[in-house]
Amino acid sequence: MKKYYLILFLCFPSRLVMAQKKITDKHITYQQERMVFKQWDADKFTPKPGFLGLNPDYWITWALHPNYPKTDLRPLGPVGPQTQRMMFAAAMQNTDNLYKLHADTLRNTALSEASNYSSALAFADPLWLMYYRNEFEGLLNQIDSDMLAGLSFAEQKYMISTGLFDWFREESHALLERLEIARSTTIDRGSRIMAYHRMLAEFRKLSASWETKKSRARTYLSIRSSAQKLRSGEVPKPASSKSDIQIANDILKKSKL
Repeated sequence: MKKYYLILFLCFPSRLVMAQKKITDKHITYQQERMVFKQWDADKFTPKPGFLGLNPDYWITWALHPNYPKTDLRPLGPVGPQTQRMMFAAAMQNTDNLYKLHADTLRNTALSEASNYSSALAFADPLWLMYYRNEFEGLLNQIDSDMLAGLSFAEQKYMISTGLFDWFREESHALLERLEIARSTTIDRGSRIMAYHRMLAEFRKLSASWETKKSRARTYLSIRSSAQKLRSGEVPKPASSKSDIQIANDILKKSKL
């Protein structure tokens, strides 16, 4: 019994070594090279037809597939499925990039339009910061008590009693309210700038009119004070060497000449 075990033990490694022997078949190798990476070479289709095409292996192998050697079936061939998938993937990637570019353009346009129309960014407008804010400073920081600055008590009393002060205050507040509406309303930037321009012209005209009224009030009060002094006799009338009749006669004589 021990002898049989020894024979089996000695025979088993040799059979294992034979089973692990590498089998190389040029037909399989050619087919693997064709399908994977190498050129679809019709000359490497084996078995060959042989002398006068009498090789039976050739007919057994290729008789039922006569067009197989002529058709390039490589996945990575010029028109192979894998090559087509790679080309389609590249085309889709290019399309995705175009869509992304288009979407980015739309986004940038939307942001530009939003910043152009939004009132939330009106305070940061460069033209407002560099020009209009300084020009409207007198209106934005206007205080009612400062409207009569530089006038005497009598002049201030006259401006208030005649209603000029109330008129200027109401006009200033109305113009300031319109300015705040233009800054807080969602409108086109060009329309907003044009509104600034029109209101700035109105503000300058209103300020000039107010300064003129203050100057005229000062002149009027001065004339009225002088007239009151004349009527009260505080200021003597200028003496004349000729009477009114003599002055009239002199004028008539000159007109006849």
